[in-house]
Amino acid sequence: MSSSATRTRARTEVSTELAGPPAPRTLAARAAARAAGGAVRVFLVLAGLFWLLPTVGLLLSSLRSPSDIAASGWWRVLTAPAQLTTENYTHLLANDTITGSLLSTVLITVPSTLLVLLLGSFAGYAFAWLEFPGRDWWFLGVVALLVVPVQVALVPVSKLFGAVGLFETTLGVVLFHTAFGLPFAIFLLRNFFAEIPRELLEAARLDGAGEVRLFTQVVLPLGGPAIASLGIFQFLWVWNDMLIALIFADSQSPPITVALQQQVRQFGNNVDVLAPGAFVSMVVPLVVFFAFQRQFASGVMAGAVK
Repeated sequence: MSSSATRTRARTEVSTELAGPPAPRTLAARAAARAAGGAVRVFLVLAGLFWLLPTVGLLLSSLRSPSDIAASGWWRVLTAPAQLTTENYTHLLANDTITGSLLSTVLITVPSTLLVLLLGSFAGYAFAWLEFPGRDWWFLGVVALLVVPVQVALVPVSKLFGAVGLFETTLGVVLFHTAFGLPFAIFLLRNFFAEIPRELLEAARLDGAGEVRLFTQVVLPLGGPAIASLGIFQFLWVWNDMLIALIFADSQSPPITVALQQQVRQFGNNVDVLAPGAFVSMVVPLVVFFAFQRQFASGVMAGAVK
């Protein structure tokens, strides 16, 4: 060991001895720390319960008869559980409009999500690691598209779809959602892929990996959390959309959001159909979210660390 390192270590030991051991925390300080931690937990639990309150109310309302719903609020079930019944769900499943709308929503949401993930991954990799003329300017154009509101495109796209025969078709809705979902997808995945160490890609190229193999076997596995997070967001956006579906979807087989809106009667709400239908339409995104919860959390944490 060198003399300078020895002197540095000696100074450190002397400073530690002079400072002495850390002062023990008093009983009041420990009690205050535990109370603060407990208060934070209680607050988070109460906030979570408050956030879930509308969902619980919708579920209990969907399990009550129309007469009970008209007579009192959903909290009445807490003192009269005999009101709970599955009759509304029986009527819902027998409603061809609602069941057909669920199928239409799936046929719109799944292709729109998969296309955005596929095309966004290709474009994100190209903007991150491929050299081509005007790459930065093209990427700036993609970023500029992020600020374009959907409402601006409704009239021109309606005319275009009407001219080519895509108006009021499932394919037209899928193409619209894909087009407006791609700018955010490319922006997100390009920034994520750009954080992959260049040395890793160069090592794969030295091993003889081409661009296709490099993309499928190196970039995609590393970008899995970001792609899963994007897929969850895109699925939720398309599944819960009403504006685009109301304008471009087939009026004979509308998505679930439009079908539920059409169930509103002239002088009141068709609660016995709306409540269970709304809860069923909400359960599907929840199942998707919890199925990919681990990947979503990994993507969020990876983006935060980077």
